Amino acid sequence: MGHNDVKGAKAAAEAAVNLRQLNERSREIFKRIVEAYLQTGEPVGSRNLSRVLPMALSPASVRNVMSDLESIGLIYAPHTSAGRLPTQTGLRLFVDGLLEIGDITDAERKEIETRMVGGGRRRGVEDFLAEAGEMLSGLSRCAGVVLAEQQQAKTLRQVEFVNLGKGQALAVLVGEDGDVENRIVTLPEGLPLSALNEATNYLNARIAGLTLADALTRIEAEIEARRAQLDELTARVVTEGLATWSGEADDRQSLIVCGRAHLLEDVKAMEDLERVRHLFEDLDAKKDLIQLLGLAERAEGVRIFIGSENKLFSLSGSALIVSPFEDSEQKIVGVLGVIGPTRLNYARIIPMVDYTARLLGRMVP
Repeated sequence: MGHNDVKGAKAAAEAAVNLRQLNERSREIFKRIVEAYLQTGEPVGSRNLSRVLPMALSPASVRNVMSDLESIGLIYAPHTSAGRLPTQTGLRLFVDGLLEIGDITDAERKEIETRMVGGGRRRGVEDFLAEAGEMLSGLSRCAGVVLAEQQQAKTLRQVEFVNLGKGQALAVLVGEDGDVENRIVTLPEGLPLSALNEATNYLNARIAGLTLADALTRIEAEIEARRAQLDELTARVVTEGLATWSGEADDRQSLIVCGRAHLLEDVKAMEDLERVRHLFEDLDAKKDLIQLLGLAERAEGVRIFIGSENKLFSLSGSALIVSPFEDSEQKIVGVLGVIGPTRLNYARIIPMVDYTARLLGRMVP
């Protein structure tokens, strides 16, 4: 956990104690201020609040309560406005303690299922992931994001090594879904040409139906135990070929971001445009975004990041709602969710992300 994560968690914990100490009217006023912000993005003043509260309070009494809420860091006055908005700490406290999470509608549930199933068409896992991101983006009017291990998302059918000359070969990987990937591998010096056929036959006798990660683990174990009937140079072609597909940690991650244009729909002022510009830069910071999504992979259920609780969103003031999804063996293989302004419809988007993650988990092999 980074410095900003610790700082945000500490502030939230301190405010949680204060929130429990609030009386009923203070909690109600705080709740109304946050709900108004989530709905309109505008500050709300004491006069308007006094008209909608379930208890009879004068504007002056409401102002006194707002002053108390401001002193403990739950709300603030933007610029010279007489109204108040929730602070990041206040918004976190609302989401954690006062938010009433509903459920997605039957129509939304049906749309998600229809989009994900795709009318029965045979599709690769990458298609499912992209469809999930686009679908969440469309329903939430924010950016959809999906992260998955590439080798987790591909079951192997066959491999072939093709000699390119000058000490190189083309390694061709064919998945069960028909997708083909090519990588160039460097051949050990002195390798006979017949070794490429030997390596191809050896792999194809062992990898069918396995994921890339499982195939690499199995082959390395066989070679380590000297059960493989391969000479040393051919064994190097086999292991280095699979390792080339596995790649470095960042290369193994398949990151999909959909629907950035939705983030421009609610821009009302130049400062909003600047916030979105910073968010676009955040989305382009692939390594940082992958690291952030990796935190969600290690958690159970939906996880929410708000503003500077994570350094990635410290400038753009954005929120991320994500959930990990599992494969058929209940192993977490990725994470998906929604990125947008902190003024998200949390009550609607949280169950939407949760349902999509569970549905996607049933579709990933």
